[in-house]
Amino acid sequence: MQKPEVKPNHPFFSSGPCSKRPGWNLEALNDAFLGRSHRAKSGKAKLNEVIVKSKELLELPDDYLVGIVPASDTGAIEMAMWSLLGQRGVDVCGWESFGLTWVKDITKQLKLNNVTIHDIKDYGELPDLSKVNFDNDVVFTWNGTTSGVCVPNADWIPIDRKGLAICDATSAVFAMDMDFSKLDVVTWSWQKVLGGEAAHGMIALSPRAVERLETYEPSWPMPKIFQLAKNKKFDKGIFEGATINTPSLLAAEDALDALNWCISIGGQKELINRSKKNLQSVKDWIDERDWVAFLAKDPNTYSSTSICFKFTHPDFEKLDDENKKKLVKEVCSTIEKEEAGYDINAYKDAPAGIRIWGGATVESSDIDKLLPWIEWAFFETLERYK
Repeated sequence: MQKPEVKPNHPFFSSGPCSKRPGWNLEALNDAFLGRSHRAKSGKAKLNEVIVKSKELLELPDDYLVGIVPASDTGAIEMAMWSLLGQRGVDVCGWESFGLTWVKDITKQLKLNNVTIHDIKDYGELPDLSKVNFDNDVVFTWNGTTSGVCVPNADWIPIDRKGLAICDATSAVFAMDMDFSKLDVVTWSWQKVLGGEAAHGMIALSPRAVERLETYEPSWPMPKIFQLAKNKKFDKGIFEGATINTPSLLAAEDALDALNWCISIGGQKELINRSKKNLQSVKDWIDERDWVAFLAKDPNTYSSTSICFKFTHPDFEKLDDENKKKLVKEVCSTIEKEEAGYDINAYKDAPAGIRIWGGATVESSDIDKLLPWIEWAFFETLERYK
């Protein structure tokens, strides 16, 4: 097979931290509020601007609160679980690495008793969401970043639920249609679809979630960075730019730049369209080939951000799991050496395959240019394993 000649203009396809917005450069950070306290009026105003613009872009309900919290999306979702769970039973869904981590948090760390786990046999599937009991609190990921499997919509979540719907949406917000009225807690981070920097989480709370914080106090110790309330007194300052601990105002400036770019291109609708276009590029390519397939089994659950696919060539299928992973690692290494695409190997716990980030900061034209390199590198490498 002939080696491709055209390379992506911006060959960055990592699923986190993700590609910066088109045209980004360090000058975007010139207005950063540096060398000063984040408690100062101007520092707090920068943080609050991130909050306000995030809420407006996502078109969250007016009575939802949004805050900046520590430790990326992991910190945000664990803050929610530690602060809110325990009042009633819990249903938790896990169909890939991070969702299964939240299962372990609930059962092994919080050690809750009345827990129903909805998991899967194989990567690429969703559990039976019709069996989820919303009389309990429910914890789930909207999009499985390591499997490329997302929930297709929120139709399975009742509007009159008794429990709280707690959603890890870090690789879904700004890229997928989400009915936030069906969600009581939504968490994400700047480093995913916005192409921002790591270590900062975002959390959105419905009035029902705030009510829980004001009427329920968990029995376990609560680390400072998880404290949304003290003695049932809700800390509203967190949702006005008064962060729990010290944030990076350089990273906050970068997040503001990303949000302003999102607004400039047409807001959430255009962000979703860009991500869908990226998925379509991969889908069209896969549809024309019989040696590759999406990891997700149901087309309705294909992720438009963490686009995961596997090799199905007979010579590849003959290999054991160790050699499959070794071959794919070599494929990715070959592409990186050619500077045609970076960070496209599947997540370490996932089956051997490719994961391409398709969030809005990635141009579909760059994905179109990457795919021939994957094909060339795969067949070049496969020859050595026959």
